[in-house]
Amino acid sequence: MTIHTLLVANRGEIACRVFRTCRALGIATVAVYSDADAGALHVREADTAVRLPGASPADTYLRGDLVVAAALAAGADAVHPGYGFLSENAPFARAVRDAGLTWVGPPVEAIQLMASKTRAKELMAAAGVPLLAPVDPAAATTEDLPLLLKASAGGGGRGMRIVREIGDLPGELTAAAAEAAAAFGDGEVFAEPYVERGRHVEVQVMADDRGTVWALGTRDCSLQRRHQKVVEEAPAPGLDDALRTRLHDAAVAAAQAVGYRGAGTVEFLLSADGRPYFLEMNTRLQVEHPVTEEVFGLDLVALQLRVAEGGPLPAAAPPEPRGHAVEARLYAEDPARDWQPQTGALLTFEVPDEPGLRLDTGYTAGDTVPVHYDPMLAKVVAHAPTRPEAVRLLARALERARIHGPVTNRDLLVRSLRHPDFTGGHLDTGFYDRHLATLTTPGDETARRLAATAAALAQAATRPATGPARFGAWRNLASGPQVRRYRAEPDGTPYEITYRSGRSTLLPDTGERVVVAAPDHVTLETGGLTHHFAVTTHGSRVHVDGARGAYTFTALPRFTDPAERTEPGSLLAPMPGTVVRLADGLAPGAAVEAGQPLIWLEAMKMEHRVLAPAAGTLTALHAAPGHQVEVGALLAVVTDPAATAPAATDSAAPAATDSAVPEENA
Repeated sequence: MTIHTLLVANRGEIACRVFRTCRALGIATVAVYSDADAGALHVREADTAVRLPGASPADTYLRGDLVVAAALAAGADAVHPGYGFLSENAPFARAVRDAGLTWVGPPVEAIQLMASKTRAKELMAAAGVPLLAPVDPAAATTEDLPLLLKASAGGGGRGMRIVREIGDLPGELTAAAAEAAAAFGDGEVFAEPYVERGRHVEVQVMADDRGTVWALGTRDCSLQRRHQKVVEEAPAPGLDDALRTRLHDAAVAAAQAVGYRGAGTVEFLLSADGRPYFLEMNTRLQVEHPVTEEVFGLDLVALQLRVAEGGPLPAAAPPEPRGHAVEARLYAEDPARDWQPQTGALLTFEVPDEPGLRLDTGYTAGDTVPVHYDPMLAKVVAHAPTRPEAVRLLARALERARIHGPVTNRDLLVRSLRHPDFTGGHLDTGFYDRHLATLTTPGDETARRLAATAAALAQAATRPATGPARFGAWRNLASGPQVRRYRAEPDGTPYEITYRSGRSTLLPDTGERVVVAAPDHVTLETGGLTHHFAVTTHGSRVHVDGARGAYTFTALPRFTDPAERTEPGSLLAPMPGTVVRLADGLAPGAAVEAGQPLIWLEAMKMEHRVLAPAAGTLTALHAAPGHQVEVGALLAVVTDPAATAPAATDSAAPAATDSAVPEENA
């Protein structure tokens, strides 16, 4: 059966990625979109698009009946699920098949067998695949700790908890089951030993219906935050030939055990002593598939389509790998603030386009990052002959990227790729647990102040379009000092830049020589070195991009507006979202403890707990389940009865939060 028109039952980056291959193969494309995605890139790139009324995933991308109806209405003859959403949903795959459409994925039966992690482990044990023995939570003792709780039907870290104290086990089981039920409609949770400092290594498989199964090398995905991958690479570094062969053989055995067809991934956990244990099989295309494509010179989506049409794999064995590839997931999130997702307009988005670099994205400059979905902006991939070369290329490309708008994890990625543990191949899933504080500290103070000076000079050079900037007109003497105040984002460090207007130039009081001062670029000389800065202003935000990094500043008024003062102890919404629940018995007059979860917000597919900033009394409550709140909205006020009433502060910080893990959807 030949596919002529393909609907992608997904959004964002993966939809755009599948469309790219379809264009190369001459296949027409259909997008589906929610109201929040009406202007999204994947909608603009598709030949046809069908609206799914609503904004939340539950009302749109998770409605299999609406997606199948959209495919039929658009005249599609096949459906590709992408990753996340309905990609591993057996009833959806069956509905696609029953509607007479070609399902670009594995057999429904294989999805069912691997959908339950408990059932999958039983199958893998029978096939001789090494795995961790499950632990009965009801019978667990301190000897079994630490334990890892996992959702049986889960993915992307949802419903996952680490238990280190036996007294915490009942509460964590309840929380994991509730999160799993909300995310997947299945609250089954199981427990297994938690492997400290383990590595996450996986094998890409591709199978056809002739019995051919390819094991396409290994990937290391150990750099994770909240059990979700951040940096991936292929091949996994540091594995000897015997271990690599063992992993390949186990992955092929796993695929054969369920009669697999199409693209899939078998995930393993490597203990510190190098012993592999089966984790799960993802019956879909993985987010990190580009690193395998770059190393093997393949298009996995093209192979998925070929197999779905009934064709065989091109050969009995895969091509030989070449070189090394590294991928970084660029997120709109603030790692220094508990990985809080960010939203808003993506004002500038430019990643270097050079040999060896690949950008997979669902955004362009001018798009808006919505609140309803995973905050991944793009995947940036580097391929080079060796691992050090690929890592260096990727770090430098990210450093040179111009990204203006929401806070991103770009600086964290650059620092991670240059960290000695990463460059030395000393990888494990606890990397960010150990190094996050160091990786998120503000950068070089001298470089930041120099960037703030460039921001001030660029703004000083701005004049109405009726004529050129004039520095001092006909005066021979420098004018009096002028001051501009900025707040560095996202950490809020204040800067006060003083300069004077001299004859045909600007004179910073810090002593730099001004070579060029224009509204969009500034060149400064200091200490015998010349520094070039590109400067972009959007409202009160000033973005400064230079060779030593990228910086964002908020221009501040000379005096603080008294109307902006906020009552001490105020808990402000750290992001736009929906209040999903309150702590039991929470009402004005209730006593609270420091760090106690008070309010649960749901935003961008993550659940955020708003924590009490200190012990005290709840004196005001402005949140209720179901309320939609904007960033900065006042949720509650906690007053410390032992403290004397302080003077009003300039502003209240967003409430402290912690977050559950997002599912892998762009």
